Amino acid sequence: MIELVIPWIIAFVEWGFLAFFLLLTATTLGLNLVAAVPIVRYLDRHTAVGNRQRESFGGFLPPISILVPAYNEESTIASSVHSLLQLNYPEFEIIVINDGSKDGTVQAAISAFGLQPFGEIHRKTLPTKEVVEVYRSMKFPNLRFIDKKNCGKADALNAGINASNYALFCGIDADSVLQSDSLLRCVQPFLEDAATICSGGTIRIANGCQVEGGFLVSTGLPRNPLALAQVVEYLRAFLFGRLAWSPMNALLVVSGAFGLFHRDTVVQAGGYSTGTIGEDMELVMRLHRQMLSAGREYRIVYIPDPICWTEAPESLKVLGSQRVRWQRGLAESLWRHRWFLFRPGTRFIGWFSYPFLLLFELFEPLIEVGGLVFFVACSFWGSISWSSTALYLLLVVVLGFLQTVNAIFLEEVSFRQFKSIRHVLKLLLAAVVENFGYRQLNTWWRLKGLVLWLSGRKQVWGNMVRKGVPTG
Repeated sequence: MIELVIPWIIAFVEWGFLAFFLLLTATTLGLNLVAAVPIVRYLDRHTAVGNRQRESFGGFLPPISILVPAYNEESTIASSVHSLLQLNYPEFEIIVINDGSKDGTVQAAISAFGLQPFGEIHRKTLPTKEVVEVYRSMKFPNLRFIDKKNCGKADALNAGINASNYALFCGIDADSVLQSDSLLRCVQPFLEDAATICSGGTIRIANGCQVEGGFLVSTGLPRNPLALAQVVEYLRAFLFGRLAWSPMNALLVVSGAFGLFHRDTVVQAGGYSTGTIGEDMELVMRLHRQMLSAGREYRIVYIPDPICWTEAPESLKVLGSQRVRWQRGLAESLWRHRWFLFRPGTRFIGWFSYPFLLLFELFEPLIEVGGLVFFVACSFWGSISWSSTALYLLLVVVLGFLQTVNAIFLEEVSFRQFKSIRHVLKLLLAAVVENFGYRQLNTWWRLKGLVLWLSGRKQVWGNMVRKGVPTG
């Protein structure tokens, strides 16, 4: 009897794995196609006429507080802040929050910007670690520097929110390279709809690009194969996936590298959580939950322009540590807010975007590795032919390649950051090559992050070894 049942079980599992990857690919391609509609609308609004309309807001542009958490940024803090000071926006303040750096970050900032201790007393709306000193620049009136005890990025951002003066704040990474009109673009949703509480932009890989005076002047592709694989990965997962969720008001991730928030709404939600690795995603999910629970109309918007460029890891050790953190942060955020899952009244979030992240982001590496082990083991036992195993592997590779090619195509017909045909061909080659090694490594790192979260072990934050993008 058992001998008769086992083949049926194996066949059921075999078709289950194949069905999962077909569903994953169909859903991802569907999101890319859905994203094509808002891309067309966005490009129509941001023609020369659209830009003139944006400029017509003039003095109505709300002031913005730019919060820059910094930890061991001695070598880059001066250039990063100088570039922010040159942003094209009428009124903004920059608040750098030193989170107990162990290097010379404080002294480097004091020397570069003429910082002087300033006995400023500001509200402590959100609890944070002790602030050691507050400095104000004698050269730039809109620049302040907060030196506080170490407690992580979330705590540093909360300290910056406490010190901020304006209704909107923008949290960015200290190593980010922004386009000069980044704030103008990111504030647009707040001007178009008063219900907007958050907007986030696209993050692109700066490796291989040329930077002058703190701004990116020409795009390029990195020579390092790991960084190149991340370029196509960001195109596939970062740009068009999030763009599809935005019109549904079901966007659950706004990157901590660049996001604009309504300050009072974030304070009412309790600020950034210091108890999770993925503080950016966790905050966005908490904002959704707070607004839905209160029955308030709101918008959390994605801006498709490539308005923020960041340096990608170029070593396996640093990249692996980053991906393990990301997966664990994803798991923590989804578990904290499991309230959303198939809950009446949660709209597209509870029925589409949350289940998508749960199945295709959190558990996908477990299913992919499980499928590989299943097919190989059954092939050795003779329960499944080796041709079926080869077909499974080919399916995973081909479907992954189609997702990437579709993303590259949409990029080229819309924003065209890579105008050279040589760059496009290089991206297509990377889309093929990444399936043989890189994606398997990435799956392993994500599986490791999931296991670490399930085991309850603490994740140690690694240091990002930066080479820096070429500057003029």
